[in-house]
Amino acid sequence: MSATIRLTMAQALVRYLCNQFTVVDGAKVPLFPGVFAIFGHGNVTCLSEALEAVKDTLPTWRGQNEQSMALAAVGFAKAKRRRQIMVASTSIGPGALNMVTAAGVAHANRLPVLLLSGDTFVNRRPDPVMQQVEHFGDPTINVNDAFKAVTRYWDRIVHPEQIISSLPQAVGVLLDPADCGPAFIALPQDVQEMAWDYPEAFFEPVVHRIPRARPDRDRLKEAVDILRQAKRPLIISGGGVRYSGAEEALADFAQKRGIPLAETIAGKGAVTHDHPAHVGPIGIVGSTSANALAGEADVILAVGTRLMDFTTGSWTAFSPAAKFISINAGRWDATKHRALAVVGDALETVEELEAALDDWKAPEAWTARGVSEFAKWNDMLDGFQKPTNDPIPTYAQVVGVVNAKAGDRDLLITAAGGLPGEVMKNWRVKDPNTFDCEFGFSCMGYEISAGWGAAMADPTRTPIVMIGDGTYMMMNSDVYSTVLSDHKIILIVCDNGGYAVINRLQNAKGTPGFNNLIKDCRVKEPFAVDFAKHAEAMGALTRRVESLADLGQAVEWAKTTDRTTVITIVSDAFTWTPGDAWWDVGVPATSERKEVREAHDAQVAGRKHQRVGV
Repeated sequence: MSATIRLTMAQALVRYLCNQFTVVDGAKVPLFPGVFAIFGHGNVTCLSEALEAVKDTLPTWRGQNEQSMALAAVGFAKAKRRRQIMVASTSIGPGALNMVTAAGVAHANRLPVLLLSGDTFVNRRPDPVMQQVEHFGDPTINVNDAFKAVTRYWDRIVHPEQIISSLPQAVGVLLDPADCGPAFIALPQDVQEMAWDYPEAFFEPVVHRIPRARPDRDRLKEAVDILRQAKRPLIISGGGVRYSGAEEALADFAQKRGIPLAETIAGKGAVTHDHPAHVGPIGIVGSTSANALAGEADVILAVGTRLMDFTTGSWTAFSPAAKFISINAGRWDATKHRALAVVGDALETVEELEAALDDWKAPEAWTARGVSEFAKWNDMLDGFQKPTNDPIPTYAQVVGVVNAKAGDRDLLITAAGGLPGEVMKNWRVKDPNTFDCEFGFSCMGYEISAGWGAAMADPTRTPIVMIGDGTYMMMNSDVYSTVLSDHKIILIVCDNGGYAVINRLQNAKGTPGFNNLIKDCRVKEPFAVDFAKHAEAMGALTRRVESLADLGQAVEWAKTTDRTTVITIVSDAFTWTPGDAWWDVGVPATSERKEVREAHDAQVAGRKHQRVGV
């Protein structure tokens, strides 16, 4: 008879997590290095008891908001390139629901995080308990069912023995390159307290290694045949390149084969800005260089990208005759828009593709065209970033100053609003894997929390977080978290008086400014928040600056400080770095406004250029 150990379900769950390991850069490290938690009546009596007993092995970090602490876990996973995973735990009810948005961020971005929420009583004896949402026709439903829409794995433990089968399945999803995303497990309060005789073998240490799927030989041969016929090939490097560790292999492949390399939002930073094959970001927030090449390319080699609308210009960025080869660990992402789906790990597939191409290279004229277009784009960037006598600086100028002062390894983080487009265009990556723009979900509030998680993931570099005033107002509490836990970030707040970039879209489609900029909202009197004073009240060091010269000096100062440092600057709400890709959005088919009707007609005309596919 096998040996057993009697533990509560919560104690057994925690012990299992403590015995999962992985290998990062040749070293054995915990797969789950920590837990973010806000305790409530669904997790404070049992799960917290189990976590307290291992607090030196599996550290618990207290969040300020369930959404933000789970976003910190997402930022941690991204900084670790999916090789280590944080846990986030909440109580039942509103605490759990607060975490749903963060689950959506992880799901859209294919990032691993383990979410554990308290749940109501399986025995239903005390029903309805505080914070229980009752469904009259189905008493098995509660708020935790909301996670089903935004997680890759979902379970509710209704018997203590079930974790023996559930936890390995959750870990399997978290580590699967093709199915990677958040895993959620609901922990009913009465089941957490139950004791069970668990087999000791369940807690034996396990070292996990992320699998690398090889591509099908026939599909690879088809890809080789298509590339050999290409006259104007273009590589699109996505986030999967970084998660696979294929950055160097793809960069070398592009340079050796003379193929221009463009980047998606998630893929930016796989190569440095000045890499010989690099031609800039592609799509709606992309460069004129990459978009010009995309429009003429006859073969698109998409590596590790889900080809979202911001990458494809809502599928107008490419010639209708262009052929797509999609290399992706996930079948779903590979099989899009009539692409030749080469399902496999990015690193393994690129290396096999390189070996199979023999002496083939793209035509020299096409390679030179990429170099020429990118040189023009860099000249344009210099012009956008050049200081002027205007009293209020543009985003491009602000980004240019911060970029110039940033160290080679400093990590840039942003997510929503006007900054993603501006940093995608204006931020020149100096070292691989130093750029994080969360745009899979474009979640306002990700930025500061992700900075906390990223600082925790790698204490040898300082995250530089850039946000607008709207994002600061939405989610700023983790400024306090970073100070409390001694995880320094540098936060740049660009105050442009509201939700400026969405105001831009509203105006562009014929509606005058309404409910976006503070001055256009139903308010008694517009006024500006002193973000520096607010952040100072949370323990940060702060400085308000008025000019680009002052900004540069402030960034230099921020790099010398011993804690989170916040710099605020007023920025232009109406001047943006130009972009030339089309975007499909809904525009009213009828309106009293001539401008709206004209915008609708233009939108309909633009749709005629969309590539037909699924």
